[in-house]
Amino acid sequence: MPDTPRFRASTTLMVQGTTSDAGKSALVTALCRLHARQGRKVAPFKPQNMALNSAVAEDGGEIGRAQAVQAQAAGVPALTAFNPILLKPNSDTGAQVIVRGRAIGHYPARAYQALKPRLLETVVELHGELESDYDLVLVEGAGSPAEINLRANDIANMGFAEAVDCPVILVSDIDRGGVFAHLVGTLALLCEAERERVRGFVINRFRGDPELLEPGLAWLEAHTGKPVLAVVPYLEEFHLEAEDGLSRGGDTQRGEFQVVVASPPRISNDTDFDPLRLHPGVSLRFAKRPELAGPADLLILPGSKNTRADLAWLRARGWQGYIERHLRYGGKVLGICGGYQMLGHRIDDPGGVEGPAGSSEGLGLLEHSTLLTADKTLRRVGGRSLLGGGEARIEGYEIHVGESARTAAPLAAFQLDDGRLEGQRSMDDRVLGSYLHGLFDHPEALAALLGWAGLERPEPFDYRMQREHEIDRLADALAASLRPGCLEEPLLAPLYRAAQT
Repeated sequence: MPDTPRFRASTTLMVQGTTSDAGKSALVTALCRLHARQGRKVAPFKPQNMALNSAVAEDGGEIGRAQAVQAQAAGVPALTAFNPILLKPNSDTGAQVIVRGRAIGHYPARAYQALKPRLLETVVELHGELESDYDLVLVEGAGSPAEINLRANDIANMGFAEAVDCPVILVSDIDRGGVFAHLVGTLALLCEAERERVRGFVINRFRGDPELLEPGLAWLEAHTGKPVLAVVPYLEEFHLEAEDGLSRGGDTQRGEFQVVVASPPRISNDTDFDPLRLHPGVSLRFAKRPELAGPADLLILPGSKNTRADLAWLRARGWQGYIERHLRYGGKVLGICGGYQMLGHRIDDPGGVEGPAGSSEGLGLLEHSTLLTADKTLRRVGGRSLLGGGEARIEGYEIHVGESARTAAPLAAFQLDDGRLEGQRSMDDRVLGSYLHGLFDHPEALAALLGWAGLERPEPFDYRMQREHEIDRLADALAASLRPGCLEEPLLAPLYRAAQT
């Protein structure tokens, strides 16, 4: 066969998966780090992301948390352009739609489908800008291209790949089982042009004897005519922030200090608690029902995409009684973002910003009331902790609708660099609420918050350094398993040649 590529020479490579959680985010993260090590200026990119875990980009917009981590892996500032469309579900059939980092409204699923042709123009425009500014754009798909019910006006997988004319790598998780069926079946559901666009496969999370896998790999390559570019090993105790929802093995048993996170249906930014998952002095549990929570030193009410509905859900399952007993027995309570709003006296949503218009009585543990408005606060902040009279450095970001007005003199939690007091504590200092996400990421803030919660002499733990270690570990594993030449210049030539031989 000729060596000439059938498609244009591209500085963009797309990773698509056979299923959700196949390893797309991890593979793009590892490729970002490997190319950055070789001196390339790399931009991660996800055209459309459906996730409740998000971050505030350096330029002030809201993006998926996975793209923020991929930017760290690439060694570049996280920008709004890395994730043009972010969907944050607030029900089973609707979501808040965020375009270029800013919310444009809540849409039922069918209404969103009508927006997609216009949104594809935005996605392609931002991708073109990144191609001009970066040496390489590494794109992450969403879900699977085999979701043929979503193929019309697709902007997340093959629809995007065809719009920008880029090659695709298909990744599948062998630890789930059925990896060959996933790969062959996905190809079978693509049209001929889309199948040609797939340059090769990556098999993820393999454990066992590699020689026993070889007959299957040989059959797969012969059957599809496409190469297996890498078999990435299963990494024990590996941790990278989940794109959405609670990651595998969310609970941990590491230390004697017991932390429980109440987990309503629309929990958001559960990645806030990843530093607690990994802290050597902490055992962390996520619980949907209080009878499964057990005793705790610290109870956390997390962020929520539908605060009033999640508060009603928590009440219906008996969490208010659990909270009252927990405080009576000497425990501490921390509310973050939506959880902070729940701790006040009242939540008013007259415009139906998060759901049906109305008001809800709060838990009454902090002296504030919240009014939900359509305007969303997106802000990165720094400052110092006021807990225990300390001076610990804090850093975080705000992503919330509504404002909480204090109904009594505040006992603040933090003093921000811009002079504002942030957060609130109860007069007995047993309950704390804050709008700040990412508080536990900074080692000083982590130690201060655990100290406030009752952990004596908390061990130092730097989550950011831990994340760097895990990114390097993942990149090293991929580098060791990639076919020779996959990262050499010109980037895609080895993939073209491998696909044609």
